[in-house]
Amino acid sequence: MPLNDPAAIVAEIRQRFQEKGNEMYAGEAISQTEHALQAAFAAEQAGESAELIVAALLHDIGHLLHKHAEDCASQGIDDLHERIGAQWLVRYFPKDVTEPIRLHVAAKRYRCATDAAYASRLSPASVLSLQLQGGPFDSVEQEEFEHNPWSQAALRLRNWDEAAKVPDFATPELEYFLTYVRSVLQQQTPDPGE
Repeated sequence: MPLNDPAAIVAEIRQRFQEKGNEMYAGEAISQTEHALQAAFAAEQAGESAELIVAALLHDIGHLLHKHAEDCASQGIDDLHERIGAQWLVRYFPKDVTEPIRLHVAAKRYRCATDAAYASRLSPASVLSLQLQGGPFDSVEQEEFEHNPWSQAALRLRNWDEAAKVPDFATPELEYFLTYVRSVLQQQTPDPGE
């Protein structure tokens, strides 16, 4: 797929959602697509940039790319979806999209280390994945995260991620949010050095 062809990239993203988006989202009562749409809708309602809305939509695209079973966490497997997704997306999108995605699991680990109330609200599926992802950060990891220039965006993304688990919640369709994807891609100038 050409790196500078927004239509082809949007088509590839659409295909990923068509192929695996109807699978249940990691032990929750919604599908992967519903989760993505709810997160993107929350970002849009918060008045965020197009880049962060796209990050919210695509934050779990790694789940649609990897070859593990949907219930791999219950089998003790960390699917590393944040890394897989960010690595796939970095070819096409600016860091304002890919870095919050890469860091959204780190944001959960950070929040669990620094906010007991947040940790107590995690769903059982999120608690299980937290254990597989390394558990709450230690003090060194917390400090490193705090100094990352994308940490605040990742924390906002994490909030939308946690809230985006509501069965039967009405959101705009995927095609609506793909207009944000197309817009960000059209503004992007590929960096030949990456």
